[in-house]
Amino acid sequence: MPLAPHDLPLTISPSVLLYGVPLAFLAGFIDAVAGGGGTITLPTLLFMGLPAANAVATNKLLAIFGSASATWQYSKAGHIDWALMARLIPLALVGSALGAYAVHFVDPNIFKWLVAVVVLVVGALVLVNKNFGLADRYPGLTPRVLALTLPGTFIIGLYDGFIGPGTGTFLMFMFALTGLNLVRASGNAKAINFATNSGAFLLFLLGSKMVFWIGLPMGIANALGAYVGSRMAMLRGSAFVKVIYAVIVVLVAGKLFLDAR
Repeated sequence: MPLAPHDLPLTISPSVLLYGVPLAFLAGFIDAVAGGGGTITLPTLLFMGLPAANAVATNKLLAIFGSASATWQYSKAGHIDWALMARLIPLALVGSALGAYAVHFVDPNIFKWLVAVVVLVVGALVLVNKNFGLADRYPGLTPRVLALTLPGTFIIGLYDGFIGPGTGTFLMFMFALTGLNLVRASGNAKAINFATNSGAFLLFLLGSKMVFWIGLPMGIANALGAYVGSRMAMLRGSAFVKVIYAVIVVLVAGKLFLDAR
């Protein structure tokens, strides 16, 4: 059953939505452009006073709204290669499930330090190469594209199930390496994010940890933010996405470093 306010260990006032809803909108906007929206929404839910398990579950509830909205917008504009997605989404789901299982056996703090460094290196590579992700040179389903994306998606799926923050950022980088411009890379990243969010949503729903009276209004705001963000990305182009991407790289790396302390 969904948790009502009186079911939570701490009394949480509905007034938390006064800042939770606008922050969810902002997270949806940023996530639709460059990924990393969870670096805003998850800390917000924890700040509200939700226990960690409830915060993580509720975050998936609102994230599914945003990822669905962004995926729909990018798909309508033809920015998602669904033939490629059909091959990658199952790998992302399996990787995510295995990553969630691995949490019980690996110290996540050590892993967070490593990933934070990788995020910064990836961001630096994107920014140093001025032309990276600006032009579209995607060749289609070539052996090289599949050799990069099949194992890459599985590994990123593992990371998503294990820790999560920055998954969309990594996916964007991977798709940009195939030759997609950053707008199309963002669209394909959102499609995979929606699939992994859907799988996690179903699992958390069975666990009855979602706080629906918080997650639903924040989810609607997240979807509206994702709509605006995806439209803005397509209107302004890859150069705009690249600027937002740089900001998100710093935020994701900073969150991982802080969490690993």
